[in-house]
Amino acid sequence: MVTETERDDMTWYRCDACGLLFDDPDDADRHEGHCDAEDPSYLQ
Repeated sequence: MVTETERDDMTWYRCDACGLLFDDPDDADRHEGHCDAEDPSYLQ
């Protein structure tokens, strides 16, 4: 599931499984379909 949140006067979309933030809801939805629910292997 993707949660909308406000941070730094912007709307962000957070993957509830791994916590990764996206500025585009479509990117967040695509990520969610492939998320393995582990911490990302790269810095956020």
